[in-house]
Amino acid sequence: MSNDPENRLLKALSHHHGRARAISMPALFHAVYDKPMGDKINGTRALRDLVTKLRKEGIPICSTASQDGGGYYLASAGSDLDEYCRKLKIQGLKKLAIVAKLQNRALPELIGQISINLARDEKI
Repeated sequence: MSNDPENRLLKALSHHHGRARAISMPALFHAVYDKPMGDKINGTRALRDLVTKLRKEGIPICSTASQDGGGYYLASAGSDLDEYCRKLKIQGLKKLAIVAKLQNRALPELIGQISINLARDEKI
């Protein structure tokens, strides 16, 4: 098996397409690093960072949290990815709503300012 954690992660996830076939964090950690995961938060940081890196490269790695398990999976065509992206948008808007409350601003005003700042930053 490859020593490269990225390749090992992709290989492990290649057997887990669709939410119903999600692989748990402990099982995925073991598949990637060939050892038990250890601490749930600090012990999995490297794996979570690797998942984030691959997502930023466009790899459709989704995750689900549920009382009966959950875990990571590759999106199946269409609905899996759409549903996961919808969930991310809702989470993002909830966080922006908190920022707006903390800054005593309306959410549309905050979003508009963020858009202006992003457009300005892209020109630099």
